[in-house]
Amino acid sequence: MHTFYLFPFRVLYIYEPDSPPDLPQVLFSISRRQFKKAVDRNLVRRRCREAYRLNKSILLELTPSARPAYIAFLYLAKEKANYDVIEKAMRQVLTRMSKSSATSK
Repeated sequence: MHTFYLFPFRVLYIYEPDSPPDLPQVLFSISRRQFKKAVDRNLVRRRCREAYRLNKSILLELTPSARPAYIAFLYLAKEKANYDVIEKAMRQVLTRMSKSSATSK
């Protein structure tokens, strides 16, 4: 398991060399402790999903064996970030993952 922190996310990802997937399975976790109202958690989760959906092509450029099989995005910020901040961070996270997999594999 590999992990790193890039505000507002902590990212955990796992490679599975036996059967590399077409697309990685993705998890978005927004803490109930930080956001008491489900409306707020859902808003942040929607923003994160949309940022991933629009930028997952960064991972798709990698060979299937270099792609992680599972990715978990843990949202650690204490306030609701606007979409621009989330998308910028998501781009940086995916770029960092693609660079680290290119160097390690």
